[in-house]
Parts: sequence; structure tokens; C-alpha cells
Amino acid sequence: MPKAERSAKSGDKEAKLRVTAIAACLAHLSNEKPLRSLTLAEPEAKSIASFGLMTAKPILYVANVDETDILGSSPLVMEVRKYAAKSGAGVVPVCAKLEAEIAELDEPDRSEMLQGVGLTEPALATVARETYRTLGLQSYFTAGEKEVRAWPIPVGATAPQAAGVIHTDFERGFIRAEIYSLEDLETYQSEKEIRSAGKLRTEGKSYIMQDGDICHFLTNG
Repeated sequence: MPKAERSAKSGDKEAKLRVTAIAACLAHLSNEKPLRSLTLAEPEAKSIASFGLMTAKPILYVANVDETDILGSSPLVMEVRKYAAKSGAGVVPVCAKLEAEIAELDEPDRSEMLQGVGLTEPALATVARETYRTLGLQSYFTAGEKEVRAWPIPVGATAPQAAGVIHTDFERGFIRAEIYSLEDLETYQSEKEIRSAGKLRTEGKSYIMQDGDICHFLTNG
């Protein structure tokens, strides 16, 4: 705060924003509230974004449960859910003992064991999805003969911004994206057939990426 105040006295507009933002943070913290529950105007939030303030970070609670409470409905887990709800945080129940056993099984035995305890997938998948939701992320895919790769991007990212995750030059030189979905691939079985059926979409710079898009990016350079 003293550093920001000194800079603000010289007329530094960014410093003035930081002074306002820091004052709001200090007042909020003095009431023993985490900064993730404080809403700042966008310019103020950006002015302190580099601070890495610990309690401003989103949080996800993972409740380790026993095999009699796989879905996390016991009184203790409900207390965690109630506490998490106050700050809009998610809660994922995980039976660590069961997950360890599942991880050691082959796929057929794994599916049988999951079905036996009333689950459709390992809890790790739920943790991953909830982590993405907590961080405001989604994935798109690039696919070729050598590899298929998932790229995490913020929800609401445009096609050029998504291309920039692979390489910043791709964002600068973005021309267009060719996109199809997993459902298209399941229906037509190959990218060639998707193209022949006219299902390969061409999208421009304003396109908002959707979760699970499969993409080719055309760029300059």
C-alpha cells in the first residue's frame, strides 16, 4: 500500500487504481472474509492481478469418505457442503481407499467394480471436471496421425485466442479455423467423411470456442 500511495501522488493512474483495490481488500480481510468473496470492478481487479493473493484464488473441497458414503451424504460431508456453499465452492466426495483399489484393476474389472458400488466412473474424472469448472476452463482438441491432444482454454475464448495457446504466432497470424465435433466423428468415422458430408465448419476470428471442439487452425506463417 505505501508503494502504491507514493506512486499515486505523482499522478500514476494505475497506482490510484491499486490504492483503491488494496484498500478494499484490506477492509474485506479485516472482517475475516476471503478475497474470493470480494467483487472488484474490472480495472481494479486487473491492477492487483499480479499479486497472487492467496484467498482470492478459487477453491474446491475434496471430502475423503468411506465406502458406506460414496455419494457424500453423511452429516460431516453435508457440513463441508454447507461451508463451501457460502463462497460458491464445489465439493467432490472421494473414497481414497476405493479409488486406490480401482486404479489397480484392468478396464473390465474396473467397470464391474464401479457398477458394484453404484458409480459410473472413477472419482478422479469428477474431480477433473469440477476443477475445470472452478477455474472457468474448457478443452478443445487437435488431432492428427501422430497424436490427439487436449488444450485447456478459458470459457468464452475466441478461436484466435485458442490458437494462441498452441503458439502465440498462431493467434497473431490467425486466418480461420476448421472445426467439427466428437458427435460428427462418431457419425462419419473419419475427418475425410466429415468434410465430404459438409459438416466441417469454417469459423472466423469472432467464433467463441465450445467445449470439445476438434480444430484445425489456418494461419499466416
